[in-house]
Amino acid sequence: MKSHYRVVIIGGGVVGASVLYHLAKFGWKDVCLIERKVLTAGSSWHAAGGFHALNADPNIAQLQAYTIDLLSEIEKESGQSVGMHMTGGMTLAGTPDRWEWLQSAYRTFQSIGIEDCRLITPEEAGELCPIMSTDGILGGMWADREGYVDTTGTVHAYAGAARKRGAEVIENNRVLELQETADGWRVVTEKGTITCEHVVNAAGLWAKQVGRMAGIELPVSPLNHHYLISDTIPELEALDFEVPMTVDLEGFTYMRQDQKGILLGIYEINHDHWMMDGAPWEYGFELQQEDPDRIEHELTLGFERYPALQHVGVKTWVNGAFTFSPDGNPLVGPVRGKRNYWCACAVMAGFLQGGGVGKSLAEWMIHGEPEADVFGMDVARYGDYAQNKRFIKETTGQFYTRRFVMTYPNEQLPAGRPLKMAPAHDAMTAAGARWGASYGLELPLYFAPEGFEETPTLKRSNAFPIVAEECRAVREAVGLLDISGFSRFEVTGAGAEAWLDHIMASKLPAPGRARLAPMLSETGKLKGDLTVFNWGDGTWWIMGSYYLREWHMRWFADHMGADVSVADISDATVGFSLSGPNSLKVLERLTDGPIAELPFMGCGRFDIGLVRAKIGRLSVAGELGYEIHCSAADHIALRWALLEAGEGLGLREVGFNALLSLRLEKSFGIWSAEFTQGYTPGMTGMDRWIAWDKGDFVGRDAALAERDGDGPAQVLVTLEVAAEDADASGYEPVWQDGKRVGFVTSGGYGHTVGKSLAMALVDRDAAAEGTALSVHIVGQERAARVIAASPYDPAGRAMRG
Repeated sequence: MKSHYRVVIIGGGVVGASVLYHLAKFGWKDVCLIERKVLTAGSSWHAAGGFHALNADPNIAQLQAYTIDLLSEIEKESGQSVGMHMTGGMTLAGTPDRWEWLQSAYRTFQSIGIEDCRLITPEEAGELCPIMSTDGILGGMWADREGYVDTTGTVHAYAGAARKRGAEVIENNRVLELQETADGWRVVTEKGTITCEHVVNAAGLWAKQVGRMAGIELPVSPLNHHYLISDTIPELEALDFEVPMTVDLEGFTYMRQDQKGILLGIYEINHDHWMMDGAPWEYGFELQQEDPDRIEHELTLGFERYPALQHVGVKTWVNGAFTFSPDGNPLVGPVRGKRNYWCACAVMAGFLQGGGVGKSLAEWMIHGEPEADVFGMDVARYGDYAQNKRFIKETTGQFYTRRFVMTYPNEQLPAGRPLKMAPAHDAMTAAGARWGASYGLELPLYFAPEGFEETPTLKRSNAFPIVAEECRAVREAVGLLDISGFSRFEVTGAGAEAWLDHIMASKLPAPGRARLAPMLSETGKLKGDLTVFNWGDGTWWIMGSYYLREWHMRWFADHMGADVSVADISDATVGFSLSGPNSLKVLERLTDGPIAELPFMGCGRFDIGLVRAKIGRLSVAGELGYEIHCSAADHIALRWALLEAGEGLGLREVGFNALLSLRLEKSFGIWSAEFTQGYTPGMTGMDRWIAWDKGDFVGRDAALAERDGDGPAQVLVTLEVAAEDADASGYEPVWQDGKRVGFVTSGGYGHTVGKSLAMALVDRDAAAEGTALSVHIVGQERAARVIAASPYDPAGRAMRG
């Protein structure tokens, strides 16, 4: 052990070993891994070791595919067998809704380029797995690239390959303390103190404690997970092939062969948290006592699905802990405010995702950003609210319990809610608001009559006519929307303007004006679709997506300029928007200020009733509209005033479901759909806002290279879809004469134009207006065609007044 390394990785499981390997592979040789006991002494040794390439997030799917390809590479490089069994795998559906969902998922996987899967009948499933009963099975999906590995061998293969590239593994040496220094970190261990530039928390079951060493409270918790390994099954002995990995969704079980028996794993409804503050330091190769009574229901279903289990014994019970995040995805990346402290935690499926996590984190550390868009596992998708222990317990438990439970896109889950609420929340609830949640905040989805309950569905829900009425109110009169769920950052200081001009790709607005502003990474990828306000008094605002608050604050901090301060005021400043032809009339009843003189994209301060408000004239709905911002203390009074002033003008409270429909009719993109950090300005049309003639800005060279080169392979278009009872939602494949030419980024119903609409990234030669295409909607192919952008009011006369 040396006294100094460039990187110290804490944790000797599959994730830590993968990070070590990738850092060495990509050129950082002066790296070490410190393990408190020996490699795998945590969750890795008792993991089931399954892998598959399927994931609804295309970026995560690509990383999983990368991991699968990598396994044979590290086996060869290290000389250590990983024990790979590429058996293929199938996922089974036992209800009509589940079968419909599986057919839709199959098309999603096609959309993201996974070609080695297909739908299968119950009869085919029975032939592929002869020991399985197909009773109640309606269908399934087969994937070629599924199987399992030897978990211990795989960890040692990563570590062995890393050692051969110059990395070091230090076992039996617990980290006792972390101390931040001017140059990085001081790592105090049982065998001495090490200094380093970077620290990686890959501590698995001990991630909580290693986070606390740096003053970080990570939203993670271990939960116990059961599986059993059966004695030899005669029916398996008679086969000349291994049965495939099999997931029985209605039975809450997964199965794979283990020698001549089977491993049966269970995601039980009655979950069991374990050591929420982190595992004991001396823990390693121990397990918890099996608890068959707690999993009796799921065990019964498993023994019915695999009847041969009823005639053999159980050779081994495993009840061991794995660490989960609130949504079940990993926590990866740098932590704001802790320079060069990196997370690689909560990787529940370490042998499936560990390679991709290691690759992405190593790229991030060395190059400044990962190749793939990894927001789905970025630690910055959570904020301070997620540090609460009860929140962690409720959400991680909910995820575990619902691991194989059918979840619908319009279903609102209860864990960790309600947490953050706008001041007028109770009043809006009394008015019929139905709520969703974003980054811990309750957002109004729509306003329904008393007693209404939305039915979970993959298709158009029974709230469809309610949303239609809200859209009509906005288009014909005026809609009132709570906009507390937008992020607001206040930028001040002598260097504010220069900093904004450097970090934003657009021109900056003049005093009293606002401007749409793309923000780019150094490689020309999008980092935000933001709005910048110049209030004219030296104060600027940046507005964006509420759930990106921590993510954007980290970006701002990493690119901070001189003499500038950025404050997140998103919870202190809230507000409402008015959208529709009568919106100005409402405001004129409440102010004697020159509100009618405020130009499109203008902003200023006005008295609205008793409230001193900041107002911007803009509308995501594409109508004459105003965003009215006030302090949280004024939120209730502002709502009262606006409702009273709207009497006789057709004012109606509306929710975000209506806004999503209205923005589609204008072909306005949103983040996480049309705009992501995986896309470029040229792909998405955001290049129209770039100020090519201004000075240097972050991402300028890469954006110019795209503009002046061959251009993007795919571009964003608007589609009209011949859908009847369901609409596109995202990642559905787009076809032209049987060839896949793109995928849907988002979709819905345009209640004003009376059409099912979608936005999609398609190949450039399929993007011309009028091009005939087709789209799979909930698994069914529907005709589609490219239409001109903004099917409603294409000239933009309504919002410009």
